Amino acid sequence: MNRGVTIWLTGYSGAGKTTIANHLHKKLRERSIVAETIDGDTIRQKLCKDLGYSREDRCINIARIGFVAELLSRHGIWVIVAAISPYRDARADVRRSIDQFVEVYVRCPIKECERRDIKGLYRRARAGEIKSFTGISDPYEEPIAPEIVCDTEKETIEESIGRIISGLQHLHYL
Repeated sequence: MNRGVTIWLTGYSGAGKTTIANHLHKKLRERSIVAETIDGDTIRQKLCKDLGYSREDRCINIARIGFVAELLSRHGIWVIVAAISPYRDARADVRRSIDQFVEVYVRCPIKECERRDIKGLYRRARAGEIKSFTGISDPYEEPIAPEIVCDTEKETIEESIGRIISGLQHLHYL
């Protein structure tokens, strides 16, 4: 059985990770690839309710997502993860645990993410109502050498998906 590939989308809240994940999932299905999408917000509600937003808890959250992704990919399922995953060391730990891992940096300036913020999270974080908010009161450590970079401030969703598909082809996964 072929192992699946884990495509890990990381970036600020509002950068476009979930939108890209949903469109990418559809494109993979069109190629008859069995895939699952793991959304960081959904995992927080269902699997990680016990965790807060300290660095330790965020790393545990990413480790749990990584465990699920590894389990699925080991059984031939492609996994698309859309999670802020703000810390390099936590992403590196997950990378080490998954054979076929592709990091996609969904780059978008924080000002653009704030402009897109329909939930008002950035406004609330700037007002001090949300503590440890990534990019405001907690750091986001940009990937040093991601396999793929999508610049969602400058690219359309179709261009970002095309960039990912091309990257997966270049890496010989497609």
